[in-house]
Amino acid sequence: MAEHGPGLAVGAYRPADRAALYEICLRTGDVGGDATGLYRDPELLGHVYLGAYLALEPGLARVLRRPDGEPVGYAVATASTTAFEDACEKSWWPPLRARYPLPDPADDSPDARLVRTVHAGTRTRGAWLAGHPAHLHVDLLPEAQGGGHGRRLLEAVFAALAAAGAAGVHLGVDPANEGAVGFYRHLGMRLLEQRSDVLLLGLPLGSASATPHAPPH
Repeated sequence: MAEHGPGLAVGAYRPADRAALYEICLRTGDVGGDATGLYRDPELLGHVYLGAYLALEPGLARVLRRPDGEPVGYAVATASTTAFEDACEKSWWPPLRARYPLPDPADDSPDARLVRTVHAGTRTRGAWLAGHPAHLHVDLLPEAQGGGHGRRLLEAVFAALAAAGAAGVHLGVDPANEGAVGFYRHLGMRLLEQRSDVLLLGLPLGSASATPHAPPH
């Protein structure tokens, strides 16, 4: 059953949502702002940060929709980061590596940086991972920010991750995205590790501390 807010509802992911979610990923990909003009290939950002979750973990994806069903936000997740990254290395990254050859070393364009991520893959490490094995990504268009919509969206994902047996969840956020950092801290997430380009925040699941208690910014 969908969870309703004022005019917007949180529901399950549908395969027909994929193109709209890729667009949301692009329109929020510049430190929360529109990255449409930054990339020659508009799908690259989605391939790196969204597509694998829709392909490998569709049951954990939640979509925020207008009354007409059009997506205006989403959250995607996995209950086991290590297993998910193994699956990506086996089935998600290889076709993309074949499609996108490594760029010239002198090419430092946004597209080239994403293609290098495709070829490098991802591997999460940290002493905190054992207690926070799940992770998620969330993106909201401006019209969906505020009003408690982000909180409801993440509540739905937290509940799904807890039901899947995850002890805790983590996410990475650009420290320059101050609004997002503040939002996650209002949800009860705490700093797990600070790196040069990312803050890793975490939240235990299956307890009162996993229930968000404040609306988004």
